Amino acid sequence: MDNLQAIRRLKNGDFGGLEILIACHQAKAVRAAYLVTQNEPMAEDVVQEAFVRFYERARNFDEKRPFEPYFLRSVVNSALNAVEKEHAPAGFDEDLDAPVLQVLLARAVSVEAQVEYAQLKTEIAGALKNLSPRQRAAVVLRYSLEMSEKEMAKTLKVAPGTVKWLLNAARSRLRILLSPERISE
Repeated sequence: MDNLQAIRRLKNGDFGGLEILIACHQAKAVRAAYLVTQNEPMAEDVVQEAFVRFYERARNFDEKRPFEPYFLRSVVNSALNAVEKEHAPAGFDEDLDAPVLQVLLARAVSVEAQVEYAQLKTEIAGALKNLSPRQRAAVVLRYSLEMSEKEMAKTLKVAPGTVKWLLNAARSRLRILLSPERISE
């Protein structure tokens, strides 16, 4: 069953529609929320609340819109709000080039690097923890959810220039945290 059929079931009062949406989208939503919050229980709570909010508002959902991008934007925004409530430290003082991520990802994909993949993921997750919540959100929206800068600006409710600034700040910070010596190995 596809998303549209599940949403229509939900709109008709069939709770099974929500179960289908949860089965299809929960893992990706939790992953996106975790990348922003860096806290697994908080990420799970954010996603659970997002599904409850969607359930409550399903009747108003425009069926012409694709569900997944709509829902993941909601999750990322909720994750940002949850982190801000936790008084996460802000630090927009530094800037990761896309090439840095490309090198890391290429290294992770190569046959020789398969053994190091778990360690690499841990290092990237550790580096993401050192970004501000808004910077993490920008990185997640761009690189995990593959949103355009225009979509990101709409999701984060900021000007496109602010999105560029957030991405540049996050890139610079990650470049420092993931040191060039580490990448060239």
